[in-house]
Amino acid sequence: MQFFIISGQSGAGKSKAASTLEDLGFYCVDNMPAEMIPQFAQICLATKGRYEKVALVTDVRANMSFDTLFQSLTRLDEMHLRYTILYMEAETPAIIQRYKETRHLHPLMRDGSSLQEAIERERALLEPVRNRAGAIIDTTRLSTGKLRGMLIDLVAAGTREHSMRVRVISFGYKFGLPLDADLVFDVRFLPNPYYIPELREHTGLDEPVSSFVMQYQQTKDFLEKSENLLAFLLPNFMDEGKTDVVIAVGCTGGRHRSVCIAKEYSDFITRRGYATSLSHRDIGRR
Repeated sequence: MQFFIISGQSGAGKSKAASTLEDLGFYCVDNMPAEMIPQFAQICLATKGRYEKVALVTDVRANMSFDTLFQSLTRLDEMHLRYTILYMEAETPAIIQRYKETRHLHPLMRDGSSLQEAIERERALLEPVRNRAGAIIDTTRLSTGKLRGMLIDLVAAGTREHSMRVRVISFGYKFGLPLDADLVFDVRFLPNPYYIPELREHTGLDEPVSSFVMQYQQTKDFLEKSENLLAFLLPNFMDEGKTDVVIAVGCTGGRHRSVCIAKEYSDFITRRGYATSLSHRDIGRR
């Protein structure tokens, strides 16, 4: 089981971290009281695999000695449950700016402290938790995408590519562009099987059409150059934090050339370890 306990400074990105982990398939619980963590862990273990990825956001500022949290962590150790404390922090000016933008009240300002005083006091109170953290992320200069990429690296456990889904779609230009496409490849310049009578009623999924399209040097050159582009773009998309990429391949009617090339892309991307799906939007249209 992957068991993360997210803690850290107010305004440092705990909620964003939890939201990202939720997108990555984690079951997330916000504002979990520290004393309830062992009981919740027992429930997760009792489900026998239903909750294999769990993230809890816990706030321990009110407990100045942190006894409750550390007692709960001791209980987890006794249960032989491996866990990671993910500590979120940021520099004081960055947190001040974020509070000014959101107009929220810092939790430690209710006693009349200034925002800066509250931030500095909270940082001191949380130092024992920071010292126990397995991972510390400073979000001062991190965009949402970069934070997402760091969290993906933290939890992917050698299958980082599976954190981003790649959808390859073939389509016909006469029926319009797919509205959700991130990349569009126009293959109408390739020789068209439609004008070969014995191929017209076949599709790009059939071997005779595939052989016809793939026999030309311009097809081979195009695939080599475009796949090199995909090999460069996909890891950069992942670093930017994308979780879904749509690659659209279009020809005139969406039955022959685009279907053939889309399948080649799908096979290529799958071999590189990405979670890939393939669909042919207009293959049945006339």
